[in-house]
Amino acid sequence: MHTDDVLTSDALEFLTELEREFRDRRAELLARRAERLARLAAGELPDFLSETASVREGDWRIAPFPEEIADRRVEITGPVDRKMVINALNSGARVFMADFEDANSPTWENCIDGQRNLTDALDRTISLDTGEKRYALHDEVAVLFVRPRGWHLEERHFAVDGAPASASLFDFGLYFLRNHGRNGRYLYLPKLESRHEARLWDDVFRFAQDRLGVPRGTIKATVLIETILAAFEMDEILHELREHSAGLNAGRWDYIFSVIKKLGHRPEFVLPDRADVTMAVPFMRAYCELLVRTCHRRGAHAMGGMAAFIPSRRDPEVNAIALEKVREDKDREASQGFDGTWVAHPDLVPVALESFDRVLGERPNQIERQRDDREIRSADLLDIASTPGSITEAGLRNNVSVGIQYLAAWLHGSGAVAINNLMEDAATAEISRSQIWQWLHHGRITPDDVRRITDEEVAKLGDGYDDARAIFEHIATQPDYVEFLTLPAYDRLVATSG
Repeated sequence: MHTDDVLTSDALEFLTELEREFRDRRAELLARRAERLARLAAGELPDFLSETASVREGDWRIAPFPEEIADRRVEITGPVDRKMVINALNSGARVFMADFEDANSPTWENCIDGQRNLTDALDRTISLDTGEKRYALHDEVAVLFVRPRGWHLEERHFAVDGAPASASLFDFGLYFLRNHGRNGRYLYLPKLESRHEARLWDDVFRFAQDRLGVPRGTIKATVLIETILAAFEMDEILHELREHSAGLNAGRWDYIFSVIKKLGHRPEFVLPDRADVTMAVPFMRAYCELLVRTCHRRGAHAMGGMAAFIPSRRDPEVNAIALEKVREDKDREASQGFDGTWVAHPDLVPVALESFDRVLGERPNQIERQRDDREIRSADLLDIASTPGSITEAGLRNNVSVGIQYLAAWLHGSGAVAINNLMEDAATAEISRSQIWQWLHHGRITPDDVRRITDEEVAKLGDGYDDARAIFEHIATQPDYVEFLTLPAYDRLVATSG
């Protein structure tokens, strides 16, 4: 694969400098994650930190953000492939979050082509001719945000001193080096678990800006609060990034997955079917209200979660039911005080806009709404036991089918996959398999249940799913929870991608 136009000598030098400067701190923070997980397994529960009480109680605000991102009432997200980039920028959303993480199967080709596509988009030269249709940018397009991969991931195609580089530093470093002169300065930061990890990002931003002669504070980043541990450090994360902050986002699917990953060994944290874990259940409602309250107190945007429905032009009845659920979800977010929300498909932009237009009117956001009416306690964030719903065979079938279908697509280079009229990505696949692990761990289902339903669901899918099935069964049925991207599946993807 040709990469010289992307991995220039300047890029190689800059990426190497970033890796050497920050790899030891990254390794230390990942070791802290493992130590924290061991303490949780031994019985510790997350709580607000006594040592940072002064940050939570202090009177401070983040640095002002640029006018062009003051109004973020609808954001669309998706992978970095060429057609998606064009369609998302043209969608009518205020922001497009181009995703190198959960919506991207991290083949070398996807990662390098994605960098090309984003530079072309910022240059407004991006186009695509399929033979049947030509895609090009409209006069007015969304503002581009980019999500690099999380601190826990490596880019195994790029080594520094004989070791794979951080995927976070690779994605960010290459994007910012290539595009800092093209307004390539807006980011989304995934999978943070602590203020220390936010501080590392802030130091990376300072280093990169100084190295490239860019004024400090140019970069603006929104942090996804998509782990249960980060929910207890929202103030602290904003404080660490306050010069470079653009707010927080409620990353709902990964948040649910993290509850299982961090606390799923405890019987009081067993979750029902995925479809029952809505944003209206007590622990999710508390998480959202705390996020809005925290952001607005600090002058930051509070961004709502994903509407993953993919409209069908062949089934108007399914569309009508699903669009009403999307409308209800976005009405709830706007009324809770969120300043904007996420959608996965251009057809959902008008639906979400209507909900936020009704509340915001001509205002760019509702940061002035402080939400002092709601005090969130640790017990509220941990009130998993009050989640209504049950564990059903239908829920198990859905997890098995979605997980295997997603893995099959991921292994073939697609990271965002439409399944049953929903856009599934790595986060929803993680929920699917982690729920099976949790239900097995607590005896709510049996290995025979999983084998029988897997046989039946794979038979429905037909040929081509053997590899995905084997991987999914392995990771869902291990005695101890295992990380998906540390398994042979990821090594195989890398080995076959150039």
